[in-house]
Amino acid sequence: MNPEFAIELLKTLMLQTMSIAAPFLAVAMVVGLSVSLLQAVTTIHEQTLTFVPKAAAIVATMVLLLPWVVRSLVEFATSMIEKMPQMVQ
Repeated sequence: MNPEFAIELLKTLMLQTMSIAAPFLAVAMVVGLSVSLLQAVTTIHEQTLTFVPKAAAIVATMVLLLPWVVRSLVEFATSMIEKMPQMVQ
């Protein structure tokens, strides 16, 4: 495996990882900021209030995006398996 191929492989891996993680992180960030704003406005400082809505939003996002995530991971794994002969050279 030459260095250019290894760099391209790592770049593809990082982009795939970020594209799968980004929707979940964005939902967690938006829900967290919304709950923080709600806590600041109402002066309610309950620790579980930040965790439960964020967890529920992440689970809902997982349910909605699961087909896309699985399809994306299968396509990535297929492309990596197809590139295996080039990795050995």
